[in-house]
Amino acid sequence: MEKQLGHRLFVYVVGFTAALAGLLFGLDIGVISGALPLIKKTFTLTTIQEEMVVSSVLVGAVLGTLISGLVSRHYGRRFAILLSAVIFCVGSILSAASVDVTMLVLVRVFLGLALGIASFTAPLYLSEVSPKQIRGGLIALYQLMITIGILLAYISDSLFIYIESWRWMLGVIFFPSFFMFIAVLLLPKSPRWLMLRGNEQAALLVLSRVRHQHEVASEAKEIKESLRDHGSIKKILKNPLFVKVLMLGVVFQAIQQFSGMNTIMYYAPEIFRLAGFSSPEQQMWATVIVGLVNVLTTFIAIAFVDRIGRRPILLFGLTITTLSMLVLGVLFHMGLEANTLGPWAKYAASVVVLCFIFGFAVSLGPVIWILCSEIFPLQGRDLGVTCSTASNWICNAIVGFTFLSMLSGLGVANTFWVYAGLGLISLLFIVRFAPETKNVSLEQIEDNLFAGKALRHLGR
Repeated sequence: MEKQLGHRLFVYVVGFTAALAGLLFGLDIGVISGALPLIKKTFTLTTIQEEMVVSSVLVGAVLGTLISGLVSRHYGRRFAILLSAVIFCVGSILSAASVDVTMLVLVRVFLGLALGIASFTAPLYLSEVSPKQIRGGLIALYQLMITIGILLAYISDSLFIYIESWRWMLGVIFFPSFFMFIAVLLLPKSPRWLMLRGNEQAALLVLSRVRHQHEVASEAKEIKESLRDHGSIKKILKNPLFVKVLMLGVVFQAIQQFSGMNTIMYYAPEIFRLAGFSSPEQQMWATVIVGLVNVLTTFIAIAFVDRIGRRPILLFGLTITTLSMLVLGVLFHMGLEANTLGPWAKYAASVVVLCFIFGFAVSLGPVIWILCSEIFPLQGRDLGVTCSTASNWICNAIVGFTFLSMLSGLGVANTFWVYAGLGLISLLFIVRFAPETKNVSLEQIEDNLFAGKALRHLGR
């Protein structure tokens, strides 16, 4: 019994350490919201330059995602996480030391490489190291760390705003980045990657540390069979069954981004301003509340994703986000922005924003990353996660580049209704195609795929 507890404790320690990549991910995403007004003041930015400062990190993230599959496949998942930590360390210092907007934009492209590598590698590593019984919860831990990182960035910004120091806002990320680098050095390599590279003895040694003894031989056998049966990446690319699941992962990540999460995060300060949070400090602390709801709700996902399952949670959360977009559109259509509805509407809009955050954090945030780290076969896993993660960042950039244009061209109400419509389409897609993968080994999911089962039945 004590040995079993020791195995499980070690797995949780490994999972937490790998998930620190999510913390840095969240810190870097969240910190720019508070820093941007101060950066604008320092460098006298134009609107286009502001957009470049914010969006440059997305360009780097796409590039980082595209190279991460190659790095992860040839040098290992752990090495890729270490590389992202190094980039975070160097990039945070250079960001704080930027002497002009050109340098800051280039550094943020460089930082984006770390975001792309981390968002690719950490969920992949967690899926390959975790036992199937708790795999969903450990991958959701990565999403939890993203939300904690965003919350800490909001709190940090809210504190540093009193001394108006954007350099400290950006530079403080160095400290958790350095800690993660040291911690990841202690992680074991992925047993599936070791087997992929032909190092069976090392893979067995890692499996003996993260599995109960009676599970090691059977899991090693499953991994070897999956490698033997399906051949090289070139061969698997010619398989229409793999292409089908590849497209599923790409669409999953598009659904996450086109839910409108970034539009809510963008417009939340304006909604809170309408609700009576008048000063920048008050709006920042109100945004901290959004971050806190995001964190606390993700705990619910971790607790239930391996009990209730991926599909029910995904459908539940997506229904909430879609309805929230619909209601926000109604409130703005009725005159929320013109302040003609009375005080009840302002507070109602604030509650709806928090409901949206709840729906996203309990489902789309963690569950999409979980599914995309589970559904791909071992030989094509690097490519599959590369393409799906790239889809996430590309769709993220599309939302970022089109949101303001939609607001000016369609109006606020119609913009939110567009996202509500996309949410409805996404619900229908999830009902039709999303598999239930809880408590199923990665090798069984792979066997189901190559047996020709429908996408919805991959977890059976």
